[in-house]
Amino acid sequence: MTAEKTRFAYATRLNGFKADAARVWPGRNRITSLDLIERAATVPGLSAVDFNFPDHLEGTTAKDIRAKLDSLGISLNGFAMRYYSDPGFKKGALTNPDKAIRAKALDLTLRGIDALAEAGGDLMTLWLGQDGFDYSFQADYLRLWDETAEALTVIAAHNPAIDISIEYKPNEPRAFSLLPDVATTLLMVSDVNAKNMGVTLDFAHVLYADEMPAYAASLIHRRSRLLGVHLNDGYAKRDDGLVAGSVHVIQTLELLHTLEKLGYRNAIYFDTFPDAVGLDPVAECAANISAVEGMCRVLDRLRGNQALDVAIAAQDAVASQRILQNALYGGA
Repeated sequence: MTAEKTRFAYATRLNGFKADAARVWPGRNRITSLDLIERAATVPGLSAVDFNFPDHLEGTTAKDIRAKLDSLGISLNGFAMRYYSDPGFKKGALTNPDKAIRAKALDLTLRGIDALAEAGGDLMTLWLGQDGFDYSFQADYLRLWDETAEALTVIAAHNPAIDISIEYKPNEPRAFSLLPDVATTLLMVSDVNAKNMGVTLDFAHVLYADEMPAYAASLIHRRSRLLGVHLNDGYAKRDDGLVAGSVHVIQTLELLHTLEKLGYRNAIYFDTFPDAVGLDPVAECAANISAVEGMCRVLDRLRGNQALDVAIAAQDAVASQRILQNALYGGA
């Protein structure tokens, strides 16, 4: 990893670095998360990584992770809970109709928080993809809501020094997620009312929730805490996991502009899927960083532009687009 200065701390999804394992680790029968960290650390400008729990701790320990990160000069952005590895959670993790399975999911989450603290991290991201419904007359909606709120209250109270961030997503694997959009997620955060709870905004999730990313970030800032930003891109039909800014350049620019205004200081995490389409994960991650750094240079050209402020205040989209086009492409 280079020591070059970047606008943000950049973190990345580790699973993509398993790609082309036979070439990268010839003769190896087993690749661990420690190996993935080493490969990710070769990306110029990358400063942090996230770990999935429990997947990425298989065959290693939180202390081993901390030692490896320190040896490479990489920071720990946080852990993300994953419930998909247990088939018992298919009908719900925190909202499973079986009380024993709900208790199992809660215990797994608390163990994840303990491992995160041991590794020296302070951000746990919860994507509750298994908690939702698929059919009419399948679910008691208020029961699901109350069970989620009760579990999140316990999770937040387990270690107040750890921030708990909810990453919402409209669906997948369930047809309807219990927390599908920014407004519903903020309602849940309000019901739990824990000081260490907030929201993670995933760009592709926001797109196919039919939301404007900068607006969603603003609402989170107003009503809660924006604890994480996952940058990627897609065509607003599913979670495509494409390189940041590869489809929605203007919306990404506006989000970055808004993050600056809101004083966002946490990492930008690239939740992209180079492994799904046969891309080199090192080059793809570098392309993500390059894209965001390039968009930040565009924002430098817009910073302090009073004409843009006037155009936005007047909701004059033509004037604001001309100013933006000039910053992007040059001209009079």
